[in-house]
Amino acid sequence: MTVPETMLAIDPEQPGGPEVLVPVTRPVPVPGEGEVLIRVAAAGVNRPEIMQRMGLYPAPPGAPSILGLEAAGEIVAVGADVGPEMIGQNVCALVAGGGYAEYVVAPLGQCLPVPPALSMIEAAAMPETLFTVWTNVFERAYAADGDWILVHGGTSGIGTMTIALARLFHLTVLVTAGSDAKCEAARKLGAADAINYKTEDFVARVKDITGGRGVDVVLDMIGGDYVPRNLQCLADDGRHVSIAVQRGADATIPLWQVMRKRLVLTGSTLRPRSTEFKTLVADEIARTVWPHVEQGRLKPVIDSTFPLAQAAEAHRRMESGDHIGKIVLTLE
Repeated sequence: MTVPETMLAIDPEQPGGPEVLVPVTRPVPVPGEGEVLIRVAAAGVNRPEIMQRMGLYPAPPGAPSILGLEAAGEIVAVGADVGPEMIGQNVCALVAGGGYAEYVVAPLGQCLPVPPALSMIEAAAMPETLFTVWTNVFERAYAADGDWILVHGGTSGIGTMTIALARLFHLTVLVTAGSDAKCEAARKLGAADAINYKTEDFVARVKDITGGRGVDVVLDMIGGDYVPRNLQCLADDGRHVSIAVQRGADATIPLWQVMRKRLVLTGSTLRPRSTEFKTLVADEIARTVWPHVEQGRLKPVIDSTFPLAQAAEAHRRMESGDHIGKIVLTLE
């Protein structure tokens, strides 16, 4: 396959609102050692990309300024140390940037094969949420068979992926969401119960649902004043995992409660982690999760799709808060 020298990409020259997301011409990247070049069929949309667009989350050193943390498509060229037999393979990939483009470079270790059970749109919606949920819920919070977990933003990409993985690995999931309709959607997806945080006290409801015991894990994307409330929801030996700070990066922690209940507070960010770490995660996912994907038992929830040229509308959709599941950009 002949690879062109230039491509269309979403690479805003300055921070701003969705209107800065316009297609521009950029050089097609060249894969380096251990990397592959993917002709993008679809790219997932994630909240960190909105933050980057607004100037609040700069790309890590060495990452392209082009937006996009996940993509799916066909490998059309390979770098050093990658066998030519990879050319023509369909993969989805976790990338540090560059997904909103016709071509993206990805480390081979961060790629997973796209099985017949997945469409390219579905495959593009998998890596960012799957890597995030797996590393935080199952590795950092060591969730195990029979555990209860509370997830805020239950109908987000992270929330719907947590529900889906919980069904496969025998966790009981409670979620919060901002409307009765979203709560009902979460229940239909497999949440044991859903709490409308606008009309109910989620702390009281969690205690009521669990008979006063609380949950074993809280996966928190909110931060700020939610953190001490989350700790009230935890059972003894519970684990609190922070992955975003939508309501602020500072929180007041009741240390006596942490000590008395033997709580663990942890968290992580995925994007700045090394290729070596992400490769290890991909290997673990390939062994433990991908067989379920290949058999059609794990699929992302797709809210909507937009052509690459309408990336601004995709961001507006996410910022509206009305979406249920993943928003995806398409290039085919």
